[in-house]
Amino acid sequence: MLHVEVSGAGPDLVLVHGWGMHGGVWADWASELSGRFRVWAVDLPGHGNSRWQQQETLGAWAAAVQEVVPVDAWWLGWSLGGLVSLAALADRSARVKGVVLLASTPAFVTRESWPHAVDAQLFGQFAAQLENDIDRTLARFLALQVRGAKRSGETLRKLRIAFRDRPQPAVAALQRGLHFLQASDLRSSLQSPAAPVRWLLGERDTLVPAEVCECFPAIPSRRIAAAGHAPFLSHPEPCSAQLDEWLLDKQEQVPHANG
Repeated sequence: MLHVEVSGAGPDLVLVHGWGMHGGVWADWASELSGRFRVWAVDLPGHGNSRWQQQETLGAWAAAVQEVVPVDAWWLGWSLGGLVSLAALADRSARVKGVVLLASTPAFVTRESWPHAVDAQLFGQFAAQLENDIDRTLARFLALQVRGAKRSGETLRKLRIAFRDRPQPAVAALQRGLHFLQASDLRSSLQSPAAPVRWLLGERDTLVPAEVCECFPAIPSRRIAAAGHAPFLSHPEPCSAQLDEWLLDKQEQVPHANG
């Protein structure tokens, strides 16, 4: 079973972290959200306090999360976590209430008619480096997430502190996660999704260009000004306000300071 931490009361909200991280990265934001949501922060297979048990497919990762969270919950997937969330959405038996793609995309690398992504070579370089130097690979990936964004130094510091808070990911889990980022193409899951989908993007994200939402104009989206790949760390207030607008009934919404 995966490690999961639960806090707060209200509608269920599952937080699914990105590659190389763990559920602890949500700590500050989850504390704020728990004032009106019941928050489920999961460690993905082989990450943080979750053991690696040879879960080789994206569907297996989604199923592992499903085992420890309630049905009819909203899933918020950050980066790689967005792919896991979309895989759960595609499994109609999972009864996902909806998915928020946070700095995420159904296809991370460029393909024909899919320009709003990164070159596959980027993840190939990470995969090659991972074979020789895990620490350097993870440090480089953390730095890439804040490149070009406002408050990048502060955000990188928060990422580094959160990363060190739990055990280092299993190498096999990192390798599978990179494979998912390189190979997955879940665009079809957004054509007629089984439940509502929302897009929350960083305006200056260098890994997931904010323009990706233009490919699916029917999906409600919000671009967080000046934010990079971790807007929930650099700009939590506008992220929270947008979640409240999307996920809460009007009477449950609370005011937020402008961010």
